[in-house]
Amino acid sequence: MLRLIITSILGLLIIFGAITIARKMVEARNEPKPVETKAITAVSVIEVNNETKPITLSTSGNLMARDRLEVFSEVTGIFESSDHTFKPGSYYRKGEILLRINSEEHEANIRAQKSALFNQIVLFLPDLKFDYPESFLQWENYVGSFEIYEPLPDLPEPVNEKEKLFIVGRGVYTTYYNIKNLEERLGKYVVRAPFSGVITESNVQPGTLIRNGQKLAQMISSGAFEMEVNVNVAYMDLLKIGKTVVLHSLERTKSWEGRVVRVDGRVDQSSQTIKVFISVYGKGLKEGMFLEADLNIESLENAFEVDRKLLVETNGLFVVQDSILDIVQINPAFFKEASVIIRGLQDGTQLLARPVPGAYPGMKVEIRDF
Repeated sequence: MLRLIITSILGLLIIFGAITIARKMVEARNEPKPVETKAITAVSVIEVNNETKPITLSTSGNLMARDRLEVFSEVTGIFESSDHTFKPGSYYRKGEILLRINSEEHEANIRAQKSALFNQIVLFLPDLKFDYPESFLQWENYVGSFEIYEPLPDLPEPVNEKEKLFIVGRGVYTTYYNIKNLEERLGKYVVRAPFSGVITESNVQPGTLIRNGQKLAQMISSGAFEMEVNVNVAYMDLLKIGKTVVLHSLERTKSWEGRVVRVDGRVDQSSQTIKVFISVYGKGLKEGMFLEADLNIESLENAFEVDRKLLVETNGLFVVQDSILDIVQINPAFFKEASVIIRGLQDGTQLLARPVPGAYPGMKVEIRDF
């Protein structure tokens, strides 16, 4: 009897537990599922405003002095003096004396040759008076004006061919042209600055013995410079002499205006570039400075400039239309280092101002100002 009672109680408990579990399962099945909420990405936009955009080609190069001179000696002698300290960094104006070389020995040689010429003329004057009386007066006047310490004057012109042969036979012309050659060489004992500039290399000092053919110094102009840059051959037809170029330092803290003065006629086969030479003047410029050059090639009408990071596969851009992203195809007209000039978009078109990670066409966005 007791066993039956226990069995009945256990059966009731099992049935009650099964009913309770079934009820819980039904209640859980009838609970409402959570509604998924889609996140809306906030973006910033820029509006297209088409205008005329100049195409500027950026390149770089080193400054070189426009005028450069290596000074060599054509005579031998002691370096006497200079208008300034003959050392690197010294500035000379055009026409100032770079070097004055002692010429006393050379001048003495000229005076000796002049004396010899004077004697030759004096010796043939009596014969000239007897044989060619019509020429005697001009030669007598020449002797009267002859000065040993002055530049040699031109010889009188012979009246006829016989007189000329008479003068030649006395060796006058040979001595005369030897003296003129010595006088011309005398000018090489003084070296003057051919342009205004600075000494960059000095190999002699006052008191040094200078020899013929010896390199004395190197001089460069200090105010006029040129810069050689390489430009893609595709823009060869657009590069014209006289075109304005803006030069600036790497930090873009200083700028100078230059002009294209020469364009090379040969294209480099390996790089397909052409050399362009830019002339520039101004304060703060030094030879060897590295500058960047902006060459205005041409201008594009109805164009807009955007960051290259915004491009989608080089010819697409994300636009916002009714809070939805879409991709439009564009016409890249000119690529710069960090931006691109595009054409084909209507004014007022809203473009993404900065890249959005995971962006895709149809993406829901909200425009905000950041």
